[in-house]
Amino acid sequence: MTGRILLLGGVTEALALARQLGPQHVYSLAGIGRVPQDLACQVRVGGFGGAAGLASYLREAGISLLVDATHPYAAQISRNAASAARVAGIPCWALRRPAWQAQAGDDWREVEDWAGLIEALKPFCRPLFTLGREPLQHLHEIPPGQFWTLRALEACPGNARCEVIGARGPFHIEDERALFQRRRVDVLISKNSGSVATEPKLEVARELGVPVLILKRPPLPEVDRAFDSLSGLTAALDLRE
Repeated sequence: MTGRILLLGGVTEALALARQLGPQHVYSLAGIGRVPQDLACQVRVGGFGGAAGLASYLREAGISLLVDATHPYAAQISRNAASAARVAGIPCWALRRPAWQAQAGDDWREVEDWAGLIEALKPFCRPLFTLGREPLQHLHEIPPGQFWTLRALEACPGNARCEVIGARGPFHIEDERALFQRRRVDVLISKNSGSVATEPKLEVARELGVPVLILKRPPLPEVDRAFDSLSGLTAALDLRE
């Protein structure tokens, strides 16, 4: 693949792809979590100023291909990427990780939004949230009968009815079992990220008969090419020098 690539990413598949990029390419991160220091490509941290700002950057930086490898729930970033690429007149490719599928023994309950989630949580006492930092702005909503455990990339303050754990995947099933037992988890809250690195929590929920509240995936924009695996995207990029 000739030309200059701008890779929009998170820290899983996108980071693995970034490790294959040469110094002419750019890996862009939102700035949440640690920034890798061992990449040959350029690393850019922070936003672009919406779709218009991103389109300007694409032109000014001489980008010939935009690759969206952000989280499946980063819908606004994906919409900005598709729009900016069209304005700049370059192709937009995307890595679209397949969603998890419920298996025999799973008790999955899909919820549309935060209001639906809070309603579905009412029968439970010890939820484990694995939604990232989003629940932090709702700590004042915790009912007296509940104690929340939140897992995010970085530890941060909770309150009297919530503890925030800082942890990064990949997670191992033995550790997930210990967490569920130690916290007496009676319901798991998760995005349907489809990530192998975070899938063990679902296996443990299945083993223990713990219900899972799944936040519905947002719709994502059409792009020029979409890939359901990192290997397929890498092969199409043909990064050999």
